Amino acid sequence: MSRKKVALLPQGTVSDEAVRYLFRGEDVEFVYCKMIADVFQSTANGHTDWSVIPIENTIDGSVNLHTDWLVHEVDLPIRAEWVYPSIQNLIGFGSELSGEDGRWSPDKIVKVMSHPVAMAQCLQFVRSKLPHAELETLSSTAEAVRTVKNNPGKGWAAFGTELAAADMGLDVLERGVTDHDNNFTRFLLVGHTLYETQISSTQKTSVLITLPEDYPGLLHQVLSAFAWRRINLSKIESRPTKKKLGTYYFYIDIVYSLDSVLLPGALAEIEALGCQVRLLGSYPSLPYEPAKAGNGASSR
Repeated sequence: MSRKKVALLPQGTVSDEAVRYLFRGEDVEFVYCKMIADVFQSTANGHTDWSVIPIENTIDGSVNLHTDWLVHEVDLPIRAEWVYPSIQNLIGFGSELSGEDGRWSPDKIVKVMSHPVAMAQCLQFVRSKLPHAELETLSSTAEAVRTVKNNPGKGWAAFGTELAAADMGLDVLERGVTDHDNNFTRFLLVGHTLYETQISSTQKTSVLITLPEDYPGLLHQVLSAFAWRRINLSKIESRPTKKKLGTYYFYIDIVYSLDSVLLPGALAEIEALGCQVRLLGSYPSLPYEPAKAGNGASSR
C-alpha cells in the first residue's frame, strides 16, 4: 500500500507542528508548499491525499482567505478537524544577540520578521521589549527564521516555532512571546480520501446555506430548524457570495453527525424554505492532548 501524502504550508510552521501531531506515529509523506493556494491545488489535482488548512485562530478568528478557497475555488470535503497551540518564540543567533550576562539583549536586535498573523499576535512583546526594532512581514514564520539564518551578523531575529529553530540550527532566545497564552489554531484536513481514526471524538458537520433574496425573517426560520430539534451550532458566519453586492452565504458548523436522525431532517426543512444547502463535510473533531504533542509522524 502506498504511503498517504499530505500537503501543508512550509516546514517549520505551526501547520507543520500541527500535522506532525495529528499523524503522530503514522507513516505519511509531507509535501510542503509555499502558498496556501499550492496546498489546496496539490490535493485538488490529485498529487496528495489531503491538505492541511489553518481555518480559525483564538486571537484572529476565521482565516477568511482559506475559507473562501474552500468554498469558491476547490471541492474538497472536510475529513477531520483538530486544534493545536500557536506558540511563537523569539529566534536568532544566540552568540550574536547575547549580552555579557549570556542572555539575549534587546539593544542588539535591529529587525524582527515573521508572518503577518504571527507578528500581530506578538505586538505586546514588541512594544515592551523591542520598540526600536524594524518589523518586516514574510510569507511564513518558517521563511522568517530561514531569512535570519541566511543573514548572520545583521542583528535580525524572527518570531517562529521551536521546530523551525531546531531545523535551521538557530537559538530560541525567548519562548512563548505571543500576547495571549490561550492561543490555539483550528486546522482542517480536507481531501477526497477518507480519514480514519481510533481516537474518541465529537462528530461535526459543516454546511453552507444561501438564502434567497428579499425574504424577511428567513434566517430566523433557518435557525429555528436547528433550535427546535436542539441541534447545537458551534459557529455561524456570513461571507459574501462574490456574485452580487449585498448577497451572503452562511457558513455553519454543527455539533452533530450527518448520520444522526435529526440533522438530515433539519437540512431538508431548510431546503424546503427555498435555501440552497451545500455539505462541506461530516467529520471527527479531535481533542488536543498536550502529553502527546511531541510525538511527530514519519515524514521521510
